[in-house]
Amino acid sequence: MASSTVTPPQPDRPPQPNLAFRRLRGQRSPAEFAAAVRRAAREIGERVSCDARYVHRVEAGEIRCPNYAYERVFLHMFPGRTLTDLGFAPRSSVRGRRARAAGDAPPSRITSPAGAGNETRGAGEPYDTQDPYETHDNYEESDVLRRAFMTGGGATVAAASLGPLGFALDAAAAQCPVRRAGASDAGALEEAVRRIRLLDDRHGADGLYRRAAAPLRAAYALLDAAATRQATADRLYSGAGELAISVGWLAHDSGRFDDARSHYAEALATARMAGDAALEAHAFCNTAFLARDAGRPREAVRAAQAAQRAARPLGSPRLMSLLALREAGGWAGLADRVGCEQALARAHALYERGRAEADPEWMSFYGEAELEGLEAQCWSALGDWPRAARHARRAAELQDPHFARNIALYTAELADDLARGGRPDEAADAGMRVLDLLGEVQSSRVQTMLAGTARVLLPHRRASGVSAFLERHASVPRTA
Repeated sequence: MASSTVTPPQPDRPPQPNLAFRRLRGQRSPAEFAAAVRRAAREIGERVSCDARYVHRVEAGEIRCPNYAYERVFLHMFPGRTLTDLGFAPRSSVRGRRARAAGDAPPSRITSPAGAGNETRGAGEPYDTQDPYETHDNYEESDVLRRAFMTGGGATVAAASLGPLGFALDAAAAQCPVRRAGASDAGALEEAVRRIRLLDDRHGADGLYRRAAAPLRAAYALLDAAATRQATADRLYSGAGELAISVGWLAHDSGRFDDARSHYAEALATARMAGDAALEAHAFCNTAFLARDAGRPREAVRAAQAAQRAARPLGSPRLMSLLALREAGGWAGLADRVGCEQALARAHALYERGRAEADPEWMSFYGEAELEGLEAQCWSALGDWPRAARHARRAAELQDPHFARNIALYTAELADDLARGGRPDEAADAGMRVLDLLGEVQSSRVQTMLAGTARVLLPHRRASGVSAFLERHASVPRTA
């Protein structure tokens, strides 16, 4: 690595909203526009992790110039336009500037990758937001925070993709004196959360869970360090709590329910300490989902209701809709059809109110497909297999291809509902589609569902397609 001396910081200037970019988004929501960006990236062989938060940051002027991957995607989406036509500053005018708040301790040097055209880069730069698939370097003062997700083995694409982040406490770093945490640390923490969610969407949890423990330890170590300012401290608490939830979800989806419960409880405690209602609602939301899956439906109902109390002042109908679905899942587990139907009706009514600026970033997965999928699970728990199958089929059809894990999950739900509803040939066909996805998706939840379907189909092994499904399913290696 070559190193270069950092020039004195430029005077702080408030970001100017990018109105040109906002006009190009048109009537699409930030999440819808982000999905369009990801699709455009795939068309030209790029991989970017664009989400609603990134779109908000561009429109707010926080990102004065995109990184090279995003530049190629935007110019592909809007042919004939330049970066300045899109409302961005010329790259030459922002190259090499640091995005550090005046109160943060400046680093003495930053590193620059060889062959990068002498462009200096740091975590959280307003002109060059890093993507999970890009190799990037960070300020040396953040080394304690940035040495996790070590590359190793390459057992899966997902695991290998965690390598560049470098966000953890290793044995040597853990012995270093605690320093003050700055905005770059908070930015790295937020990026870790985004990366885990992105990779889980694409590949499932089993290949990620063990690697995610290191950044979580680092995140909570940061909470013991004095932050440079209160705004940074708030971001660190929120980021640590969201990371605990993300790691908890990886444990949850991997079938490690006790680990998941511990991580969710840790996130809830962090939310309570920080007075963060949004984080509290998220923690209760996941706790309700876990309780349902762990066979504690009454706890699921109570946790979902607690989440709704925390979320009510936040002004997000879509969040309240999801929490109503969590409650419906608990009522279904209690075989309370009336309670379930009432909660489902609330969920649909709230969903129809549309998106809001207050929608949390982590809810990017929640669209019509997820609503249909969660409703399918409710009807399945109530034993209404035909109704469950209709909703599961619709969920799989509606799901954005970006969410490969969810497509596998909804299709596995469909296979199980069809099998239990007396349609073994259709169930076997759906099961085959899930098996096709298992090379890309590693989820114990999906494998467990498929194993249950196989058991239901055993008496029908002579039906069309069932024997082939059972033989292929028996040959699939199980995740540890």
